[in-house]
Amino acid sequence: MTESVTTQRREFRLPDVGEGLTEADIVAWRVKPGDTVIINQIIVDIETAKAVVELPSPYAGVVAALLVSEGQTVDVGTPIIAVDVPGAAGGGAPVPAPPARPEPVPIDPAVIAAEGPRPSSEDLVPPVPPPAERQAVLVGYGVKAGATTRRPRKAPAGIGSVAETRPATGNGAAGAHVSVLAKPPVRKLARELGVDLGGLAGTGPAGSITRDDVQQAAVTPAPRAVAAPAGLREERIPIKGVRKHTAAAVAASARQAPHVTEFLQIDVDATVEAVGRLRELPEFAGVRVSPLLLVARALLTAVARHPMINSTWDEDAQEIVVKHYVNLGIAAATDRGLVVPNIKGAEGLDLPALAGALADLAATARAGRASPADLSGGTITITNVGVFGVDSGTPIITPPEAAILAFGQIKDAPWVVDGQLAVRKVTTLSLSFDHRIVDGDLGSAVLRDIGAMLHDPLRMLAWG
Repeated sequence: MTESVTTQRREFRLPDVGEGLTEADIVAWRVKPGDTVIINQIIVDIETAKAVVELPSPYAGVVAALLVSEGQTVDVGTPIIAVDVPGAAGGGAPVPAPPARPEPVPIDPAVIAAEGPRPSSEDLVPPVPPPAERQAVLVGYGVKAGATTRRPRKAPAGIGSVAETRPATGNGAAGAHVSVLAKPPVRKLARELGVDLGGLAGTGPAGSITRDDVQQAAVTPAPRAVAAPAGLREERIPIKGVRKHTAAAVAASARQAPHVTEFLQIDVDATVEAVGRLRELPEFAGVRVSPLLLVARALLTAVARHPMINSTWDEDAQEIVVKHYVNLGIAAATDRGLVVPNIKGAEGLDLPALAGALADLAATARAGRASPADLSGGTITITNVGVFGVDSGTPIITPPEAAILAFGQIKDAPWVVDGQLAVRKVTTLSLSFDHRIVDGDLGSAVLRDIGAMLHDPLRMLAWG
């Protein structure tokens, strides 16, 4: 007698991956109808208001339908994929049905931050009703008492590499799929460097991708964007993802926080010399040292001297919240738009550690791998407009912070030194602050202190 296998259709609803997510854009499907998926297999890339996130499957079975299209914006709780999940054979107990309208499960941002700049398949997974005879516990949510089951991984014999199916083209569900072989450390390195494994030809055993393959791809220049078709007079770009979030944030900041901006031009000959000397020290080997490092240290020292500059306005409680820690934000221009990742606990870092944190933050932002946790919780921000070859600006405060410091280009300029005209390295600083919190005397004191420390870096030791 042939045993029948029952299946039950399950719908996976868009979860809240943290930070109060209300909607997300479907960037690319990794699977198509008819594909077999396992629990925790990455099935889709979504773009939230802050980051691109990989979502794994909470079910094992066959993809029945993709319920939303690539490029579509969907609300949290919306069904995005249907999977036919097999039940027990031979009249065994069927897989229990999920609730009719399961609520999206918020995911702790600390879980996201634990695995690095971009969440992996072991992070963002909502709990799943397990089969009657075996409990499949999703990685990242702990293991129930007595459960010792591990997530299965497929690997060619002798290699230890994990095979992952990825779209061969940008067509998502409609495109062909190829198998990518790479060990977990190599995948982690690829995420950190912003390298798409799907576009690499592996040189390792059985065509697996090696660390050298990833590192080589990271230093190869990316192709330039293709010019618009000839004769195109207008182009319409959907407002979504990071651009949508940034627009809402800066508009709200400009409306709610009365901005005041002050400017200070300073001689930074000594800072430029100090940067050159720091680059020669063994403590900074392998880390790019730039004037931004000393600007960041000067701001951190100024915050310690003037804590009110590192605060927020709580309208509901009618309180000013002074933060006695500094999550230092660095504004970064990326292909996806402006993002402001921050260095958590920057006030506790020594200079080499701060240099490393700045380098890591910049690499993560450029690669588009900043997680929601990286982009949340900032307390004060620096924007380095000098990298664009401009002298100054009037930056908009990153809400709900109280201040943002703009650092202009360093250039040769005529300067009076001891009554004589000389050519010096000069830059312009501008500080925008929330006038509800920061009065003119406080804003001026902070800007003056930062300028004094960049003119004479030894002051950082005296005041730090």
